[in-house]
Amino acid sequence: MGILTLLIAALAIWLIWTGKLQRMTAKDGMALGAALVGAVLAAKGKPVIGAPLLISAALFFAQQGQARVRRRKRVVPPVAPADSADIVRARALLGLGRDADPDAIRAAHRRLIASVHPDKGGTEALAAQINAARDLLLRDQAER
Repeated sequence: MGILTLLIAALAIWLIWTGKLQRMTAKDGMALGAALVGAVLAAKGKPVIGAPLLISAALFFAQQGQARVRRRKRVVPPVAPADSADIVRARALLGLGRDADPDAIRAAHRRLIASVHPDKGGTEALAAQINAARDLLLRDQAER
């Protein structure tokens, strides 16, 4: 069981090293902690307490992996063609004229998103609208 503790500790170090812990949720962290505690308890001669923790953490991560695979298999619906009213609204939101090229679209997006980003005190809804406007205008430029 000491080897199992070392393997789980190596997994935690690898997660930190590769930056994957930044994308971990609180539930993931709790399950990883439970696995570490279970492995340590099992290594110290208390497998009755440690084994359930290890098994539950393993089942949690297996379930998370299956959910991730199901999300990848979802079919993305085709993007509907934008009508001219949507494009006009997107240009107005970004403050662009009809002759804006992709570089101008990206520059306007960067300028606006810097001030309305949720990390800067803005709202997620407005940031999403600005991102959607940029995507719509860039897609429209690519279609031309």
